[in-house]
Amino acid sequence: MLASLRGYQPGWLRYDLTSGLAIAAVGLPSAIAYPAIAGLPPQIGLYASMLSVIGYALLGSSRQLIVGPDAGTVTVLAAVLLSFNLPTMEDRVAASAVLAVTVGILCFIASALRLGFIANFLSRPILTGFMTGISLSILVGQIGRVTGLKIESDGFIRPVIELIAKADLIHWPSMVLSTALFVLLRMIGKWAPLIPGPLVAVVLATALSASFDFASVGIGVVGKIPSELPVPMLALPAGAPIGDLILGAIAVLIVSFGAGIVTARSFGAKNRYPVDANQELMGFGAANVASGLFGGFAVTASDSRTAVNDMMRGKTQLAGLVSAAALAFTVVFLTDALSLLPTPALGAILASAAISLIDIRGLAELWRISRIEFVFALISIAGVFVLGVLQGVIVAISATLLYVLMRELRPRDALLGRVPGREGFYKLHRYPNGQPIAGMAIYLLQGNLQFFNADYVRLRIEETIKALPEGTHWYIFDAGAAAHIDSTAAAMLDDLCSFIEERGLKFGIVELHSAPRDILTRSGVIDRIGENMVFDDLEDAVAAFSAREGDTATRKT
Repeated sequence: MLASLRGYQPGWLRYDLTSGLAIAAVGLPSAIAYPAIAGLPPQIGLYASMLSVIGYALLGSSRQLIVGPDAGTVTVLAAVLLSFNLPTMEDRVAASAVLAVTVGILCFIASALRLGFIANFLSRPILTGFMTGISLSILVGQIGRVTGLKIESDGFIRPVIELIAKADLIHWPSMVLSTALFVLLRMIGKWAPLIPGPLVAVVLATALSASFDFASVGIGVVGKIPSELPVPMLALPAGAPIGDLILGAIAVLIVSFGAGIVTARSFGAKNRYPVDANQELMGFGAANVASGLFGGFAVTASDSRTAVNDMMRGKTQLAGLVSAAALAFTVVFLTDALSLLPTPALGAILASAAISLIDIRGLAELWRISRIEFVFALISIAGVFVLGVLQGVIVAISATLLYVLMRELRPRDALLGRVPGREGFYKLHRYPNGQPIAGMAIYLLQGNLQFFNADYVRLRIEETIKALPEGTHWYIFDAGAAAHIDSTAAAMLDDLCSFIEERGLKFGIVELHSAPRDILTRSGVIDRIGENMVFDDLEDAVAAFSAREGDTATRKT
């Protein structure tokens, strides 16, 4: 924050002040609504929204990013808390605070170890599918608030079945109110996106509740919210093992940071300032520790609040501090009014937010660009549906690793040659007029050579050798794209030398990187090939081949 305040211009203050007030206005409804996803009281969301922005402002690298409650993160938190099977609300609140602090500490450790790359564990297809699954899970979770029913089933399908079985018990005043507010939110989002729809819904629903005494007709209300600011406190809840807390925090961290860094980088790219992933870990760590120490829960970047900050031309993290002050004012002076907020209104706000998280356009784009990536997005969605949100995190990460492995398992390859009238070397299958070097075959591997693809690459090389025309004397392996070669691959290349020698060919390697060269040297492959058959580039190899073929022809003459 100090770095962003250097050179602060007086004219910026009005932008930061108005942005901070707008951020608070947009963030208030989600601060009250999102804790309900995890079965927590509404003030917990207010505390998390206030303290987290202060922590992030101190250590985060983005000038604009605003942190706070996020539907995806809170849904994962809900799954973690459910796995603890805690008996009381006090225990749930304590566990959520401890989880937030643990997430923050893990962020600090990851930053110290330069592990910012963990943001890439959830690739775009996987993250799109996972967030879609979470969105549908949130929608199902609002059945009770929207209908006034007590839904006892968990998962995705069973609550819907329970709703059908209890259809005659639906509380229609709650249903009508929630549906009307949901339609209003969608209309505002489509026709007047600059107006904070959730805030309009909160104000309108609270006013109607006060005017018509919704509680007297059976419409649930939020109830009393403490009119006091949080104080530092942290207690380990009984019945929540340390190991389970750490594993739960890791699940929350991966999802929250994976989604948060995308937001940070997007706005950084839009406004042309750098975002350091490792420094963002520090910022998210400070945000979560501050939230947890003051009774909040785990947070991440908020797309909506950051977008409002950008739209209102907020200049520095001072805007976040102003929003925290505005929310603190709300907690002290306006909680009596908020206690009248109908719970069907919260259901409508959460349902609308969940609909907004479903990236139909992103899924359609994946279908158009890459069918295999679309399939992995569906795997992530199915993981949340079938196994639940917490296990869905594991499925999403596993799907990412499987996707990477499948791409590396069968690396692309090609034979290279010349194109008349052009310099350099070209893939023969892409250029019909390409011609191989007479007497010489050049094999290009477009990927690393490791234990899981060594057999496949060997088969590919043997196939190309068997198809070579007569008169071929040299077989050159272009390793320029193989940044990593392991010991299994080195053993494969050593065995391959025998196969190549039996065919009467000389084997050579070009553009060998330093680390793979060390592996091949220590394994004895370089000695077997011969230093004189290891070349810096293809031009050197062709020149050496031409010179030796010329010498051979001279000796024959």
